Order: sequence, then C-alpha cells, then structure tokens
Amino acid sequence: MEIPEAEAANELMRLARQIARADRLYHAEDAPEISDAEYDALVRRNAELEAAFPQLIRADSPSRKVGHEIAASPLSKVAHEVRMMSLDNAFSDEEVEEFVARVRRFLALPEDAPVTMTAEDKIDGLSCSLRYEDGKLVRAATRGDGQVGEDVTPNVAHIPDIPQELRGNGAIKPPAVFEVRGEVYMDKAAFLALNEQLMAEGRALAESKGEDFDPAKVRQFANPRNAAAGSLRQKDASITARRPLRFLAHGWGAVSEVPAATQFGVMGQIAEWGVPVSRLLVRCATVEEVLQHYRSIRELRPNLPYDIDGVVYKVDSLDWQGRLGFVAKAPRWAMAHKFPAEKAETTIEAIDIQVGRTGKLTPVGRLKPVLVGGVTVTNVTLHNRDEIGRLGLRVGDRIVLQRAGDVIPQVVENLTREEPRAAYHFPDHCPECQSEAVAEEGEVDVRCTGGLICPAQRTERLRHFVSRGALDIEGLGDKTIAEFFGEGWLESPADIFRLRKRRSEIVGREGWKDKSVDNLLAAIEAKRTPDAARLLFGLGIRHVGAVTARDLMKRFVTLPALREVAQQARIEEADLEGNVANEAKAELLSIEGVGPVVVEALGDFFHEPHNVAVWEDLLSEVSPPPYVVETKASAVAGKTVVFTGKLETMSRDEAKAQAEALGARAAGSVSAKTDLVVAGPGAGSKLKQAEKFGIDVIDEAAWAEIFKAAG
Repeated sequence: MEIPEAEAANELMRLARQIARADRLYHAEDAPEISDAEYDALVRRNAELEAAFPQLIRADSPSRKVGHEIAASPLSKVAHEVRMMSLDNAFSDEEVEEFVARVRRFLALPEDAPVTMTAEDKIDGLSCSLRYEDGKLVRAATRGDGQVGEDVTPNVAHIPDIPQELRGNGAIKPPAVFEVRGEVYMDKAAFLALNEQLMAEGRALAESKGEDFDPAKVRQFANPRNAAAGSLRQKDASITARRPLRFLAHGWGAVSEVPAATQFGVMGQIAEWGVPVSRLLVRCATVEEVLQHYRSIRELRPNLPYDIDGVVYKVDSLDWQGRLGFVAKAPRWAMAHKFPAEKAETTIEAIDIQVGRTGKLTPVGRLKPVLVGGVTVTNVTLHNRDEIGRLGLRVGDRIVLQRAGDVIPQVVENLTREEPRAAYHFPDHCPECQSEAVAEEGEVDVRCTGGLICPAQRTERLRHFVSRGALDIEGLGDKTIAEFFGEGWLESPADIFRLRKRRSEIVGREGWKDKSVDNLLAAIEAKRTPDAARLLFGLGIRHVGAVTARDLMKRFVTLPALREVAQQARIEEADLEGNVANEAKAELLSIEGVGPVVVEALGDFFHEPHNVAVWEDLLSEVSPPPYVVETKASAVAGKTVVFTGKLETMSRDEAKAQAEALGARAAGSVSAKTDLVVAGPGAGSKLKQAEKFGIDVIDEAAWAEIFKAAG
C-alpha cells in the first residue's frame, strides 16, 4: 500500500473512531447514521491498512471488536456462554476464491481438493440467540458486544417464528442444551405499514389536542433493521407484541450435543425442530457453484420480502470448522460476500482544510447533500494536495462519489474538470496558526511547521492521548478538551491530571455540575497507574502505533528502560559511543515489527528537549507499572516456538494459530532466545541451530499432546 506509514496511522485512528461511533449507534442505540455498505467499506479500509501496516494495529482496532457494549438499558444483561462473532467480508469473486484458497492452505489440502460450503442470504436484522434446554426455550438474548447481550426472553414470546418448545417428534430429539442463533427482522411490507401507523397515530394525537399536525415531529424508523431492533428491545413486551417481527436461524452457539457432522446437516435439523431457516440455503461443492448462487440471490434481492445485504458462505464440515478456528472477532471458516454499493453525482461547494495532530493538512470537500443508498453524504475527504491535482478538483465541480471500496466516501471521477474555472490552490500556510506548511522530501502530505505552537496540533494530540486506544479517559471528549484548552487549563497531557486543582473553576460552567465534574475527575484519577503500552501510544510518537507500543513494552517492561535505549540509538556513528548506538539500534531492530523508521522516530522524539520535558512532566503525575503480558495456562505460555520441516497433520498457519492460542510466540528463525523447536521430516538448518544452542526439540505428535493438554 503506497501511502506513508504516518498517514496510515492517522487514518487508522480516524477509522477506529468512526467505526466505534457507528457500532455504538447501530448496536446500542438503534440509530445508525451511515448505511451498511458505507460501514462495510470503512471496516474494509481498516483491514487493508492493518494488512499493509501490521505494526500499526491499534488496541481499539475494529478488527478486534464485535458489536458494541450495551448502552444504558432497562433490559437486564446476559453473558453468552459462547461468544457471538461477526464475519469477515468479501466484495469480489476473486476475494471469495482467495477465501477458499486460504482454507486449503490452512488445512494443508491439495490445490484440487474440494471445499464444500453452504451459501445463504444474509438478512439485515438484529442478531439473537435462543437457548433451549431439554427442548424448551429458557432465554433469548441480543448479541450486544458479542460477549454480553440483553435479555429479551419475554419479547421473543410474541414472535410466531420462534417456538417456545422445539418439535421432538423426529428421528433426532433436541439435546439437553441447544442455542439457536439467527436474525430477528421485519419484512418490507410490515415496515412500511408500521411507519404509516406511526404517522396516523401522530396525526390523531395532534387532532385530539387541537394542534396543527407536523409530520416532522413524528418519530419514524429509518429502515426495517432499525424497526426490528427498536421493536425487540422494548422493556414493555406488549409493545413488541404489536410489532410484526420474524426470525430466521443461521447457526448455533452453546450446545451439549451437535446433531450432525456438517453445517448443512445441523441447519436441516434446526428446521426439523420447528425453527425456520432460509429457503435459499444450499450446499455447494465448488467455488463456481457458490458464485452462481450469489448471482442468483442478487437477482432475487429486489423481490425478496426482507432486506439482505449479501450472501454468507460457511465451510460445511464441522471438523474443518473446528480446526480452522477463529481470528480476533470472526471465524476463519465463514465469510460474507457483500453486494456492491451505489454511486452518485453531486457538487463540491467548498474545500476546507483540517489540521491533524502531526500537522498534516487534510482537504475536505463540502458537498451538496446527496442521497446514496439511503444515506445522505455531505462531506468527503480529498486526502492530500496530490489527490486534488490528480482529479483536477475545484469548488463547483460535479463529481461521482463511491461509498464502497478503498475509502468511504470517495471521489472517483470529476465530471467537469474541462470546464473553465480557476484552479484550487492548496494553502502554503497553516489555517490555524499561519505557520508555513510544507511537504517533506519524498512525502505527499503537506504539514504545518508550527509544531506545538499550533493549537490544532496540540488539541489533536490531547484528544489522541485520551482516546480509547490510549488512556481511554471517559468524559474527556473533543468538546471538553477544546473548552479547557481555550481556558489555558490543558497545555500538555500532564495538565489533565492537574485538573483536580481547578474543580471550583469548572463547577458552575455551562453543562458542569458537581456530579459531572466529580465523575470526570474520578475517571482521570483512575488512570494514574496506566498501562505502559497505552501511555506510550498515547504520546503520539510518529510511527509508533498501538501494536508497536505493545511490542516495545514487552521487550523493555518499563518506560525509562525504553527511553534509555532509544536515546542511545540516536548517537551518531562518529561519536565515541558509536558502539553503544549500534547495540541499541540492534536491540530495537530485533523486535518484531520494529524497523528503521520506528527506531529513528523514537530517537528523534527523545532528542527533542520539549518532548523530554513533556515526558518527564507526565511521569511526575502518573506511575505506570511494569508491563506484564498475560498468557494462557499451558506448558508453552510465554515461550518462543519455532516450527521447522514438513508438518504432516496441519499447515504452518494452523500451527502458528495453535501456538498463539497457548500464549506462545511462533517465530520464523532459531536463536538463543528460542525455547522450543517442533521439527518435522526434512528439518535442516533450523534443527542444527537448535542443537547448537541446546534448545529442546520435539516432534509434531508431542506438540499435539501439548495442545491437547491445554484444553
């Protein structure tokens, strides 16, 4: 991916914030601001950047989260025995083919080995888990954040598709425990009728009061998914009873016994027990069959009674599903093939410049509002000076927007670039502090040279410091930071921890009462012993993302130890202590994910007196404990394992996944720091290195026993 690492880090930060907000609005508040296609594209862009820059993966990365924690709700919370996962997405035939190829590689299957899959339409509804014990429904819960949902048991009693007791008159009886998982939805006709009913009720209420009827004051649902979510998540189940909700099963969670050996077989049994499954669910033997079914569903889409946004593929063999396992928030054995989003035309009415925490000037196009797939788009990032030049963009141009693919929303074409109109001149001075703005050699980004005298950079750095991936201080949002910065109370991160001295000045300001001030100060005090990696990431050192910060702290344990090595690494080669610098650089470069750019950035940060002053001032207010990595209880937890030779029962990817699941690190080469080597037939130089260093060597069967013993 040909963008600077610093720009990637900034974009990942923005994406994390955008996606977190979208998750909260969608899952917790049932009030989404963007469409599913736009959300999918944000997630896709995040995944692309993380694949290109794995060292920048953030602690609050959307790729690690499912849904959103439940907002304040009158419904009680329920912990899921088996986590409710999300799905990775594909947007092209080639990505589906690569998905199947990855399955083959992971399972070490021959290239021509068939991978049978199920394919079914992906309903745009609210995920729900139904727990049956001895065939009787005992609990229903929404997905929530995947680990904790809301108890909606009384509410689902009014959904006719959901049986209170599974049919047990077939060949296979319901087991002691079986959790059916699926989507609660509202079909299109019922959704339209509900909104018409709400409008009629609003009119009747206004007439009964002798008031003029204002349609704008009637709260209607934006789409069927919203209507389903709002109807199911009611404290008063009688309201749910009046809403025409439906349910389709697509899988299962905790079970005491699985009634079949395949995905298709289990889904068939769920249908036999009386829970509806999609009539479009099929089993496909080849990728060609899968893609043909996708195309047929896409053609049927306009005429289906409910909303769908893609087709879901799942590896049919449950044994293979178990081996493939899961990544952070999704199974390796399933994928959602999403339908393409729409394009639209609109006009650029203005181009504004935003200044980020690293001084980057980002142009933003202000658009004549345009509806794209049910969502009104008013702004679009134009990325940088070169992108504006490439597209020939000017105020007044007619453009084509795309809301799926690389960046959302994105300008894909300028329809009026040949029209005579003055060219747009990118500013050469910062709009915030009037300092000169220049592009460094080899970079496309134009940056303000004002540094910390620039108010935009200072406030953006403070926002980053308190963000979810960094110190995550609740209550200290953008508006509050801007307010306190304007008063001169927040100049640097350490000032946050001195706000307690200003309590009397804060109380009584607009929006600030005793309780809200005390809540904020308590949230700040709770971070006086912060996680060292989060603190390091929060400082906003260029090229040091959340993952790199964790990798650095794993090696150095304390922040002073890291600072010492980083400062040594910057000593010039000509200095008498050049050998020390070489050793320090070598130590930093030996850390996986740390390259010369990160080493240089760390050295530059600690060489700047102002940064050192900020660092020391901050550490006078906070006391991060030594960084400790939590590992699972296993014989190899915390150890470094190397796999060499031919693995006969699993692929190298599966072996690495097993090591990570046991809390071990799978390395690619043998060194004195290696703890264990797993050697298969044909092991060569790595086996000799292990013998040289006296490292324990085991075969694949012994490794399998270690994995089995860990449960």
